[in-house]
Amino acid sequence: MTKGVKIVTIGGGSSYTPELMEGFIKRYDELPIREIWLVDIEDGKEKLETVGTMAQRMWDASPYDVKVHLTLDRREALKDADFVTTQFRVGLLDARIKDERIPLSYGMVGQETNGAGGIFKAFRTIPVILDIVEDMKELCPNAWLINFTNPAGMVTDAVVRYGKWDKVLGLCNVPVGAMMAEPELIGKTLDELVYSFAGINHFHWHRVRDLQGNDVTGEIIEKMYSNDSGIPANIHDIPFFLDQVKQMNMIPCGYHRYYYRTEEMLNHMLEEYNDPAVGTRAQQVKQTEAELFELYKDPNLDHKPEQLSKRGGAHYSDAACETIASIYANKNTHIVVSTKNNGAVPDLPADTVVEVSAYIGAAGARPIAFGELPAAEKGWLQVMKNMEQVVEEAAVTGNYALALQAFTINPLIPSGETAKRVLDELLIAHKKYLPQFADKIAELEAAGVTVKDDIARELA
Repeated sequence: MTKGVKIVTIGGGSSYTPELMEGFIKRYDELPIREIWLVDIEDGKEKLETVGTMAQRMWDASPYDVKVHLTLDRREALKDADFVTTQFRVGLLDARIKDERIPLSYGMVGQETNGAGGIFKAFRTIPVILDIVEDMKELCPNAWLINFTNPAGMVTDAVVRYGKWDKVLGLCNVPVGAMMAEPELIGKTLDELVYSFAGINHFHWHRVRDLQGNDVTGEIIEKMYSNDSGIPANIHDIPFFLDQVKQMNMIPCGYHRYYYRTEEMLNHMLEEYNDPAVGTRAQQVKQTEAELFELYKDPNLDHKPEQLSKRGGAHYSDAACETIASIYANKNTHIVVSTKNNGAVPDLPADTVVEVSAYIGAAGARPIAFGELPAAEKGWLQVMKNMEQVVEEAAVTGNYALALQAFTINPLIPSGETAKRVLDELLIAHKKYLPQFADKIAELEAAGVTVKDDIARELA
């Protein structure tokens, strides 16, 4: 049998795929890939062919003989895979536009992984990831699942909780971005600092020490208010209140802006929503992605274009590829992952998935104990984690009452009749991708529920 690693990427037609290829090429000496399979669905066929052809050009321009296979048949690709990466978006970017515009049409946060939009992304995604896991149990039972599909924390938790699959790690580029941007603020390099992250995906905090064990978190916080904060391109840069961050002596992730500065973030989103020339973040991304795919069609392009950084998912390769290489070569690298808690964050149950610093090796993740969080952060975290578990159960069961419960306890959704209206409109808008809610959707349609926002209604 030919030696080497077989990698399958589901959602292979994504605009992020070139960065993934770049990461694998860079690490080939420690991760000898035999073949790569890029998988997509019929609706993504054109993108798959475009980005797949470019991916092959990237390998052909490298010193390595690696074949990139393209297929719409997931089962064909999965057979005997060593690693499966997931980066798909159920409903494509049009679904994200609906996730953003429908809540915003009622004056509440519309965002990809937070609030009502994040809940619905989970509703669409979790049944699909569980189907993938069932295929993996049959076709590649020894493979690792490396999930980059948002909402990454809920998706990874559902794989463990409902898929009963422990060989899974969830990844996010946000911690990578922080570790790349912050050291230089205090005149250090990353290898001169020790980072500790704890929380859940898009809702974590971190502390930093130097190699002498001194806590330098406060020093970084002070510098963040006079330098570039390093937050992802997809988050509007409204600064946290300095007094608040200094008090907690932890650095919140960029997505905490939706919770610590909800009023300002919502006002900014509404400005974009109400300006036809700008549109919501999803509408902006759709334009950026169209430009990227025009670049990818260039037969002379054999490297990742700089414009990819505008997508907001930069550093994907540093997260996904380094994780795979660390498992394969048992490197025990420090990487921030979503994995089973096992006591690293004592404020949450041991069997739940958290996003923490961990050492990644052949046995997967060994979470690094962070310790108990202060009262305010503990309170936030426990509310958010329990909300996520209600979302996951609703996604699996199609229970409308549970969906309403999730909306009620989500901090970004003002509870009441308007919240229920947003829930109902999102169910109608995403009908094609929510078969588990089919009976309730039929009932809502019979009652005459329609989507208020013109653009979202046209996409539905």
